[in-house]
Amino acid sequence: MCQLTPISECRACRLAGLSRDAFRHEPMPTPATQALSVRLVKLAQIRRRFGYRRLHDLLKPEFPTVNHKKVYRLYQEAKLSVRRRRKAKRPVGERQKLRASCRPNDTWNIDFVFDALANGRRIKCLTMVDDFTCESVDIAVDHGISGGYVVLLLDQAARFRGYPRAVRTDNDLEFTSRAFIAWTQQHGIEHILIEQGCPAQNGYIESFNGKFRDKCLNEYWFTSLIQAREVIARWRRDYNEIRPHSGCGRIPPSQFAAHHRAQQDGNAVTFNPGLCQ
Repeated sequence: MCQLTPISECRACRLAGLSRDAFRHEPMPTPATQALSVRLVKLAQIRRRFGYRRLHDLLKPEFPTVNHKKVYRLYQEAKLSVRRRRKAKRPVGERQKLRASCRPNDTWNIDFVFDALANGRRIKCLTMVDDFTCESVDIAVDHGISGGYVVLLLDQAARFRGYPRAVRTDNDLEFTSRAFIAWTQQHGIEHILIEQGCPAQNGYIESFNGKFRDKCLNEYWFTSLIQAREVIARWRRDYNEIRPHSGCGRIPPSQFAAHHRAQQDGNAVTFNPGLCQ
């Protein structure tokens, strides 16, 4: 307006709703904002697939007064936006709905993930996930895991968490073996078998396995079984205790499980199956 019309700077600022101080002086970020921006960039370099909302969840303990809008503004200024992955187009088929869990240890999802060491020798990972808390119950790593070995690992996990009401698996030989079936009958555990060729019926563990492959197996080059166990155990602790999970209200799964246990102990609410839908 000042360049194209004869009006004064004072009147132009008044018409634009802008103070003359803001017009004359470029805004400078405060030290707190600069510290927040530096920390945001460092976290984004470590968590490369995290968007601004998950980064804001990680920044909450250090910057409790900062809201997500300011994080988004700094996120855009630093050009940290994550490129969206193109979804593969698949034919639409009839799917079986997953039954939602109502409490911890209601249903465990179990599956296998495979990888190889630097020398080409295969390693086999048994992943276990709790439906309700989204916690990684355990990730066992070895060169070979039989049906009897699976039973030993499940007993080891149940020693600290208790036995689940049900387990959901696919039709692998390890999960249809005599040792595994005898274990479910001995402890009164329901065995939910999905249909062959329908991994979507076990979608919880498939989602977890996708994160496990992308964030752990694909980012490390394992030279030995010992190193693989150490790295995978470290990633599992990060997944349970640090990484915010959208299914848990954007907090880590272990923190969500602790809050649930505290509420149950404080309220002493009797479980009612009719409330679970």
